Amino acid sequence: MDKKKKKFDFLEHTADIKFRVYGKNLEEVFENVVSAISEYISRGKKVKVVNKKTISLITSENDLNLLLYSFLEELLYFLDAKNFIPAKAKVKIKEGHLKAVIYGDKASDYKNLDQIKSPTYSEMYIKNLGKNRGWEAQFVVDV
Repeated sequence: MDKKKKKFDFLEHTADIKFRVYGKNLEEVFENVVSAISEYISRGKKVKVVNKKTISLITSENDLNLLLYSFLEELLYFLDAKNFIPAKAKVKIKEGHLKAVIYGDKASDYKNLDQIKSPTYSEMYIKNLGKNRGWEAQFVVDV
């Protein structure tokens, strides 16, 4: 399958979970991060869209890794502290400011969810693949 159409891949990692996420632009990469996290946590079960949460983050325009790390922290906070499992997202990023609406459901309505302890900076990157090739991000989470 072409990377432009694929949203994400689970990659081999010795102890943790490694993701590679694709998108036609930076916003779509972050939206697909939510899809990848949702699929992992739910073990591939479809998560209903019942509620929504918002994320607003500001970081240096050049520090996309910090923006991704902070975004992942927020998603895990929603799961751990707010009983909210994500299904999908709509993300806008402009000049280092990320605004996202995360759609999902009560985590307690789903059985046998996988857990993620925290994001890591290990092997993390976000890059523009060049003209008409879109964007790609990679990250590892501690499980």
